[in-house]
Amino acid sequence: MPDEGLDGKVSCFLKSLGFPTLHVLDTFSHFDFTLPGRRVLLIGPMGSGKTEFAARVWRDAAVAQKKSAVVGRATSQGRVDRRNVFFIKDAVDGRFSQYPDDALAYRSGYIRCGSNIARIKDSFGLERVIEDNPTVGTYIIDEASFFDERLAYVVRNNSLEKGIMFIFPTLIMNFRRDLFNSTARLMLDIATDVIPLTAYCEHPDCLEPAFYTYRYYRVEGKECPALYFDPLIIVGGDRVKTSRLEPNYEARCDLHHFLPGKEYTFYTLKPLGEDAAKGNLDGLHKELYCLKYHMEDSSLYNNLHQRYAGMPLEQVYYDSLLVGNIAERALVYLLCEQNLLDVQKFRILTEDLGLDKKYMEKVLEDNKRPMEL
Repeated sequence: MPDEGLDGKVSCFLKSLGFPTLHVLDTFSHFDFTLPGRRVLLIGPMGSGKTEFAARVWRDAAVAQKKSAVVGRATSQGRVDRRNVFFIKDAVDGRFSQYPDDALAYRSGYIRCGSNIARIKDSFGLERVIEDNPTVGTYIIDEASFFDERLAYVVRNNSLEKGIMFIFPTLIMNFRRDLFNSTARLMLDIATDVIPLTAYCEHPDCLEPAFYTYRYYRVEGKECPALYFDPLIIVGGDRVKTSRLEPNYEARCDLHHFLPGKEYTFYTLKPLGEDAAKGNLDGLHKELYCLKYHMEDSSLYNNLHQRYAGMPLEQVYYDSLLVGNIAERALVYLLCEQNLLDVQKFRILTEDLGLDKKYMEKVLEDNKRPMEL
């Protein structure tokens, strides 16, 4: 039976020219600026080329801008022209600080955006940029999941009312393999197009496709996986770190994405936080004390021993305990993500246990819960 569809027609044509039977892959198409109101998610793990894809869109727009007025009419709606592209970054994004201020930067290079670039803190900042640039028809919003939920509706409304196109090179899943946050969920709800990207697994022994972002620390030359309750957001530069406090990221496959402490988080840590919220701080205080000063007496150590002892990669999981300030990370998790502790209890535990206040203040600010300790 003959092949059907475009791929089948291409295969038949190549066969008629004397080529052997081949698997014909989809060709890469230049970006389509004629369709109004698109909301395009570029998703994939860190290192999968999301921002580089966005840079390709920018270059395609530069080519399209040289076309005639006929093309201009096809890519425009009122004053808005979708060939006019603008790049939006998070105001606190510290990656690629070595590049010029107007750079759309990615791991293997950058392109310069001139005046068509802005840093914003929230969705209100995006509204101001749109208002100040009435002819811009395409916005590339880098790491949209880092912004507030309201951004999704600012985007949807402007795309429907003005025909503006939005492109989002962003993480939808965090290092825990969970949906990044409620903003990520809303971005999925409003998207018209999703372009998934993958990378090679960056484990040195693997060439499998990687779908997940892996967070780890490099301590004493060892790869130390981040525990599940590690702070959701840790702001830092895009360079390799050898620190107990600053993480690194890689794209990883299922086999090499290590995530110790998930069972412990929900089986032990969260219930202790719930007891503390009711006024009984003793259990949480004891566990945090062990995490800070006597790790082998902690429930976390016992959980890892029960789950991974005797497994081929057990040492990788034990190495997660070499990361610094584990007690601080656990306490911040209970405050920022589980909302189980009020500020007073948080301060009491921090002071009583002699925790690292400077580290905690930075992480709290990164996760938009600033507090002076």
